[in-house]
Amino acid sequence: MSEALRRYGPLLTAAIVALTAFWVVVLIVLPQLLMVDFSFRPMLPPSKAGGPEDVHTLRNYATLWGNTVHRGIFLQTIWASALVTLSTLAVCYPVAFYMAQVAPRGRVATLMLLLVIPFWINELLRTFAWYVILAYNGPLNAVLLSLGIIDEPRRWLGTPGAVILGMVYVYVLFMVFPIYNAIETLDRAQIEAARDLGASWARIHRRIVIPHARPGIAVGCVMTFMLAAGSYAVPAILGGPGSRWFTEIIYNWFFEGGNWNQGAAY
Repeated sequence: MSEALRRYGPLLTAAIVALTAFWVVVLIVLPQLLMVDFSFRPMLPPSKAGGPEDVHTLRNYATLWGNTVHRGIFLQTIWASALVTLSTLAVCYPVAFYMAQVAPRGRVATLMLLLVIPFWINELLRTFAWYVILAYNGPLNAVLLSLGIIDEPRRWLGTPGAVILGMVYVYVLFMVFPIYNAIETLDRAQIEAARDLGASWARIHRRIVIPHARPGIAVGCVMTFMLAAGSYAVPAILGGPGSRWFTEIIYNWFFEGGNWNQGAAY
């Protein structure tokens, strides 16, 4: 706060704080409190709202706990989101390290542009692109057939693998940039000194790069996990009955079942 006061002055700092507080309270805190209140109330017709039946109850949470299918889908979503996070980390860490410590500065700008350009397109369109790629008569099966890897087309859509692949692609930027920013601050001389002393690349990454990049890795993993667990478009488009996401059940309660109270509890 003192740094903001020194840089922007009291008037502009107060305006920034007020706008931030308005954003947090009105658009985040209050809707969440309203959602919590909904979750403890039964679904009633408008004529009975505020009446003797409109009381706080744990019935909606009991429904969630007692439904073994939904509980299993919730646990599956948590496990799959963790797998998405680990897969994204495995893909993004080498890319971030190359951009931060190996690639020339001019090439870094090109690589960043290549990473960012696809994300100028709406997430739904990018997901539908994977729908086309993974389709039964899509390009992926055509390439695998032409290479002789498979004898007949495979059904990739509707599988957990298709959902995980789509999510890794959709959320790659949320992992690669925090790691890149962390590794970029590492003095390259430390890596060169370790190489001169005979350390292998695996040891350099384990003892120098990864400990230094730990904050960026943590930020990327948290963001990717939360976005994957709360995703709806990717599992709805690329998934199937065997790879349902918990967000799809929440959507069904709200918009197909019309039970906002039960959906709020979920």
